[in-house]
Amino acid sequence: MTNYDLIVIGAGPGGYVAAIKAAQLGKKVAVVEKNKIGGTCLNVGCIPSKSYLQHAHWLLSLEEGKKHGVDTTLNAIDFSKMVDRKNGVVQTLQSGIQHLFSSNKIDYIEGEAALVSKTCVEVAEKALHAEKILLATGGKPFVPPINGIEHAHYNTTDTFFSMAELPEKLVVIGGGIIAVELAFAMKPLGVDVTLLEVAKDILLTEDPEARKIIKKKLSKMGIAITTSAKIDQVTDKEVIVAGKAVAYDRLLVAAGRKPDLTLASQLEIELDEASRFVRVNNTYQTSIPSIYAIGDVIGGYQLAHVASQEGIRAVEAMFGNERFPVDKTSVPRCLYTSPEVASFGLSEEEAKAQYQDVVVKMMPFSGNGKAIAAMETDGFVKIISEKHYHQILGAVIVGSHATEMIHTILAVKEAEGTIDELDEMIFAHPTLSEVIGETSNSLFGRAIHG
Repeated sequence: MTNYDLIVIGAGPGGYVAAIKAAQLGKKVAVVEKNKIGGTCLNVGCIPSKSYLQHAHWLLSLEEGKKHGVDTTLNAIDFSKMVDRKNGVVQTLQSGIQHLFSSNKIDYIEGEAALVSKTCVEVAEKALHAEKILLATGGKPFVPPINGIEHAHYNTTDTFFSMAELPEKLVVIGGGIIAVELAFAMKPLGVDVTLLEVAKDILLTEDPEARKIIKKKLSKMGIAITTSAKIDQVTDKEVIVAGKAVAYDRLLVAAGRKPDLTLASQLEIELDEASRFVRVNNTYQTSIPSIYAIGDVIGGYQLAHVASQEGIRAVEAMFGNERFPVDKTSVPRCLYTSPEVASFGLSEEEAKAQYQDVVVKMMPFSGNGKAIAAMETDGFVKIISEKHYHQILGAVIVGSHATEMIHTILAVKEAEGTIDELDEMIFAHPTLSEVIGETSNSLFGRAIHG
């Protein structure tokens, strides 16, 4: 039997980061992964989708350039080269993780793990023993019980990025972040895209004003959207929605993901009240003290950066350096459409439910010099604050580079700063970030351009 201080099951952004942290603390660590190193995010999620979205952004820029004097001709789209570039990006990052494992003397074991006991993991009939075990097994696509779906040829996000040819007609069941991002990625490539969302609207997790802008952009691009969709049946060629047939040659089911609880069930690890996620305490410890869990299996935000932070904090708690759990009000949330959407903290509705005096200010990019020059005027900066102490409660940015800009506001909040600090900041001109300053100024009635 091989002995370790820590065995991590799952080599996604939570697992591999946790393993490296433990190794840095001088611990003997093994990582077990049944699929590919890097997990969902690297192989079939964040990274492949951003690779395809970059191609879409290039094509949209070409179209915009034609309107304004840049004479270009697009002869064809070589999808195979797109796939090759995506694969190259993924492989580069996989190699990076493997190098980090090697340099930190982490044993990487490929195979499916089984929990034999609270300190023993079995992989390929070999027993591995550890003082601590960390479950970082992530999730898997949720496929809703639609009539006929079991007989249809469909993709989930786990298989979508393996397609070798562009479809002519893509139907996406789902209207969340990944569904919308892939719609944005596919449409500029010449794919006829339809979104079918059973809920009352798409992107229900996002700010209402942000949602309006993204829906408008989707419509402008020619992406068909059906909300409150009553899906009667799925066949190999059509989705029947309220009696009407929507034809496709590729069907993508992107209705969210659910946690992989296989290992938790092997030792009857306690779940939450709804039996959906593994229950953990503030140190990410499960009902079995030697076993910890992070990431998608414990609920909360299903985001790579959250899983990574949970992994670090779980490891520190295991080995004597307990920290506070991840503060969900400080987690940046990103949508990589065009324009981008980024947010953190409380929404307007949540803030008003928790605080007595809430002040919300929003400034558009339409008057910003950099935005006008770059033809990127869609969007706004919104800051949600508390009137008495000027606390920053939340923020939303919709616009070009929003996913980068959001950290300016978040950094002030994390440093225990207030709106006063943002108000005093000098922002370079011309920059998109000036709108952050203008929004902060407006909270004190000092906006120049508002």
